[in-house]
Amino acid sequence: MNKAQTSTGKVVSIWRYPVKSMLGEELNASYVTERGLIGDRAYALIDQETGKVASAKNPRKWEKLFDFRSVFIDHPQLAENVPHIRITLPDGTQIFSGQDKDIDYTLSKDLGRDVRLMRDNLDRPSYEEYWPDIEGLAQREKITDEAMPPRTFFDIAVIHILTTSTINRLRELYPEGRFEVRRFRPNIVVESASGEKDFTENSWKARR
Repeated sequence: MNKAQTSTGKVVSIWRYPVKSMLGEELNASYVTERGLIGDRAYALIDQETGKVASAKNPRKWEKLFDFRSVFIDHPQLAENVPHIRITLPDGTQIFSGQDKDIDYTLSKDLGRDVRLMRDNLDRPSYEEYWPDIEGLAQREKITDEAMPPRTFFDIAVIHILTTSTINRLRELYPEGRFEVRRFRPNIVVESASGEKDFTENSWKARR
């Protein structure tokens, strides 16, 4: 480490989410490409009524998505050819893409909406976002349509990093709340360096 470099902490966990807005799988390592960790958000559920991607950013419609977990059957090697997935339903039942012909019906029944499991090959994917009535937000008490990058299921960035100092600060600000790492679905969790407090990621902008 040269004089221009300082330690910001250490990576304590790596996560991949095969299906957008479902819980995912913890990894020991992963290849990273220009579109993030290989296999991350490679699948999503499409609302057949609206044609939009099911997203936990509209919790009133998709509040149950966090009760589902998805993992790859085999380890992905290429972003263009990811393997099939196993989805664990809230009651513990497991279903498999590529094997269970009724997978869309099963997911629709559990979610209470007509959905279809799809790969990231839509030219103009979009999702709905609910903006709560909180001062300072761009919108308040409103649901908006948000565009996603073509042929991806990412909201904005392809890699999401979260630090332990941010989680700890949120708990300090709202001790009555419950702040868990999995709720934020980060790809990389960094244990902040000693002495780091508050939302330390804000100081990382434009840095490597």
